[in-house]
Amino acid sequence: MAKTNKTTTEFVCSECGATSPRWLGRCPSCGKFNTMVEEIVKPAEPQKAARPSVYGGRAKKLSEISYEHYDRTSSGISEFDNVLGGGIVKGSLVLIGGDPGIGKSTLLTQIAAYLSQNKKVLYFSAEESCSQVKLRAQRLQLKSEELLIINETCIDGLEAELDGVEYCIIDSVQAVYTDDLSSSAGSVGQVRECATKLMRIAKSRGITFFIVGHVTKEGALAGPKVLEHIMDTVLYFEGENQENFRILRAVKNRFGNVQEVGVFEMTGEGIKPVTDYSGVFLSESRGEEAGSVVTPAQTGARCMNVEIQTLICKTSFGQPRRMPLGVDYNKLVLLLAVLEKRCGLALSSSDVYVNAMGGIRLNEPSCDLAVCAALASAYFAKPVDKYVAVFGEVGLTGEVRAVSYCEKRVAECVKMGFKKVLVPAKNMKSVAKYADKIAIVPILYVNTMIKNLFKD
Repeated sequence: MAKTNKTTTEFVCSECGATSPRWLGRCPSCGKFNTMVEEIVKPAEPQKAARPSVYGGRAKKLSEISYEHYDRTSSGISEFDNVLGGGIVKGSLVLIGGDPGIGKSTLLTQIAAYLSQNKKVLYFSAEESCSQVKLRAQRLQLKSEELLIINETCIDGLEAELDGVEYCIIDSVQAVYTDDLSSSAGSVGQVRECATKLMRIAKSRGITFFIVGHVTKEGALAGPKVLEHIMDTVLYFEGENQENFRILRAVKNRFGNVQEVGVFEMTGEGIKPVTDYSGVFLSESRGEEAGSVVTPAQTGARCMNVEIQTLICKTSFGQPRRMPLGVDYNKLVLLLAVLEKRCGLALSSSDVYVNAMGGIRLNEPSCDLAVCAALASAYFAKPVDKYVAVFGEVGLTGEVRAVSYCEKRVAECVKMGFKKVLVPAKNMKSVAKYADKIAIVPILYVNTMIKNLFKD
């Protein structure tokens, strides 16, 4: 009887590594539930002649290695190119995750239609039929006559369709499967194996893949963490379905800055890049009510003025609430302790709410002083002038520490027409040249900032 080359699999516990010939709901070794993942068992290779353990001529000095230049191609959307680091790199894998209905497929359809005008592009749709993709392209009024579309869920035959293709969109990686595994599409094993096959094709043939990824209810990408490790670039598409604005954030990028953020607007004609951020991150009524302050936030290579809004109200329960949006929770708790201990603001019995406008996340320490200023404004019920900006890092002793990109932040405030900016005292030398364009106030302690803004 002829031998078959059927692939065999086994189930491995992702926690302890125990193996089983069949799936088990609970690992018999460590006792964890739902940790058995199907993996391919490679046949044992025939023994080869012994080879020396050291191979001569493979290791090179870093100075002897030639620099490889990565050519970049425009996607047709300027904000998307900025997030990628200047354009699309040939042979890279780009993973785009986001909530359902956020606009992932719409964005990639626009990019695919633009690239197909001069390049050969394949849209591998596993969730929608070809007519649905065409209907979306017509609704967006895209020039997509040369775009190749295939509706398939098995990824094994993809390589045969890639002759001459330079760009390929996989929508989505959780909906495709390989026959090498018996588990259903979307399982941990299937996602890992499919991603590995796409990586092999991309690196061996120089094809760029854009891969759509689903997210869990916690907001993380569904599937194994190795999915993000394999990718060259991981992007998150964020925003509320009820709002028109979307934010594209890079959390991993081997060819650019991971702090880059792109702003888009969802319109009836598709997703449009937003270059004027004042309408997104700044409210029209700022300065009229207490509790809001503007801070210049550095995101990647760009600086954007973002409004921080706060609300303080008496708690109705025994435990006061701290609810930040766009600001780290632990950072907020730390700043509240500094304000109470060093500045005498009684906040321990009040509910505190903090929100960064536009849905952006402020993770850099330069926003500390602005959060303190907004909280003090809400506490004293005194608004801060709309043309005043604040930035600086706050320490536990109440001192204001120097921050990076200080010159760039002040320049952005000048550009936006601000009249006054509060900066760390240790950064004064670098921004002295702007003294004739904007009033620069050095701040050494948080107390100094509060007295300057609310001295009346």
